[in-house]
Amino acid sequence: MTTLDQKLIEIIQSNLNKNGWPWGNFLLCVAAILLAVLLCGFVGYEREKRGRSAGLRTHLLVGVGSCVIMILSIYGFPGAAQVADHRDVARLAAGVLAGVGFLGAGAIIHDHGSIKGLTTAGTIWLVMAIGLACGSFNFIIAILVTLVVMIVLTIFRKLERKVNKNSPSFLLTCATDVPVMSLLLNYAKEHKFIMSDVSTELLDGHLQIIFKFTSENNADVDVNKLEDELKTLTKAITVQALNRH
Repeated sequence: MTTLDQKLIEIIQSNLNKNGWPWGNFLLCVAAILLAVLLCGFVGYEREKRGRSAGLRTHLLVGVGSCVIMILSIYGFPGAAQVADHRDVARLAAGVLAGVGFLGAGAIIHDHGSIKGLTTAGTIWLVMAIGLACGSFNFIIAILVTLVVMIVLTIFRKLERKVNKNSPSFLLTCATDVPVMSLLLNYAKEHKFIMSDVSTELLDGHLQIIFKFTSENNADVDVNKLEDELKTLTKAITVQALNRH
């Protein structure tokens, strides 16, 4: 099956690879790198604007680096033509997949039971895929994937915020002599909340509790008001909403 990208490559190579000079191949490489800069820059700019740990430069470096490695995998080793004819062009791409996993793991932060950075780790992995698509001259796929990523990061973000309005999570720190679980369960019953995802930890002589309140009737929750009421009810040292947007 011939794709549109393959047809484009054939046209460029047939028209420009003349007199022994592969200008068509060179033009494809330049176009791949520039497209990787543009597409990965879009994703990186969105992360930078949100103030995430991995922003524009990180996404550009990962995307363009993946693109270059893919190009080297296809056209590399010019001094070893016989070896190049029998090599596996996907081998370097497989190495990129493993290497970028470490970068993604570095963007994930575990803080008091709340995991942050998963979306940014996902975008790092995706710009790697976009870079590989550009480097293998699958330009249409790279553009379509970038459009999907931007839709997920913008439109779906609004949907996620709407869903989380009726299901906030809290980190509560209080003294150990306070019957905090009984107070929280009674409060939840009185105000028609479902209390779930409960975890407790004794830290520095204080009790830390992480829990989620979900409205039984799917009503929006005023997180600020709920924080104040929980702090007064349990005489807590701190009450923090973990999934505030």
